[in-house]
Amino acid sequence: MNTADFFYELPQELIAQTPLEPRDSSRLMVLDKNSGEVENRIFRDIVDYLEEGDCLILNNTRVIPARIYGVKKETGAVVEFLLLKQSENNVWECLCKPGKRAKTGTQFVFGEGLVECEVIDVTEDGNRIIKFNCDKSEIYNVLDKIGKMPLPPYITEKLKNGERYQTVYSKELGSAAAPTAGLHFTDELLTKIKEKGVKIGYVTLHVGLGTFRPVKVDDVTQHKMHSEYYHLPMDTADLINEVKKNGKRVISVGTTSTRTLESVASKFGCIKEDEDNTEIFIYPGYEFKVIDAQITNFHLPESTLIMLICAFAGYDNVMNAYKKAVEEKYRFFSFGDAMLIK
Repeated sequence: MNTADFFYELPQELIAQTPLEPRDSSRLMVLDKNSGEVENRIFRDIVDYLEEGDCLILNNTRVIPARIYGVKKETGAVVEFLLLKQSENNVWECLCKPGKRAKTGTQFVFGEGLVECEVIDVTEDGNRIIKFNCDKSEIYNVLDKIGKMPLPPYITEKLKNGERYQTVYSKELGSAAAPTAGLHFTDELLTKIKEKGVKIGYVTLHVGLGTFRPVKVDDVTQHKMHSEYYHLPMDTADLINEVKKNGKRVISVGTTSTRTLESVASKFGCIKEDEDNTEIFIYPGYEFKVIDAQITNFHLPESTLIMLICAFAGYDNVMNAYKKAVEEKYRFFSFGDAMLIK
């Protein structure tokens, strides 16, 4: 299976640069994974496709303002840091630009002295490991003052309201990118869904920027996934097991929720409370163990995310649906439209 198999032509103007208002006014393509048939709806119509007793699983991670600028103590040179993942209390993995200015042992000052860090290691793929001179709670306070929202590189317009790159149910700080399928939900829509008798459960998966990194190998099976932290709490595990017992559907919102549930099921052979890091890579041939349907956005060509969707809905079904989405001028990627695969 070649990476090039997952390429599709996408006109630049279909890459959404700004979010729509209200959130649930995005378009919704409904894809039947068995027949390959598609319907064109509006996202708020999602209620029509949910049944009493089903459950939605949402990722409640919250994006941190992870883009910060440090001044090199020795020279005063400015370096951009993008915090990717916290490995210990005050130790983070990050991207640095330009990296040549951030060698091991180099010290940087941020926010005119609000916080300092030292580069303590360089990873195999060139990321930096840095150690701040403050603990976890303090660095989050500092980031609120000096950090910028780390929008994906394909979004070039400035975001007027940072909360539009957060889901309305975001809670657990730690992501370098938003779980974008959830951006379409409003509080009012979630209330309507609950009133229909649909249960809602939450997981946490802190999204790393590896999500947006291209697959650089020709053979898909040789790609190594980035590691991401997840937590599946007991109440959500109990909910999923109850829904499965009753013969109803588990519907994941976003590939991050999917990866969390499938990681736990692959690890234990069942769904139970768990907290760990996952490098699960789902591509065609994978047998899904938990989810019955999923809500997702339209993903980059040749990305691990479109591979996951192809694994779930069938390669031909997905590629045909994407072709129709381009023809119908759907909006793509983080601020774009959504797809329900049922």
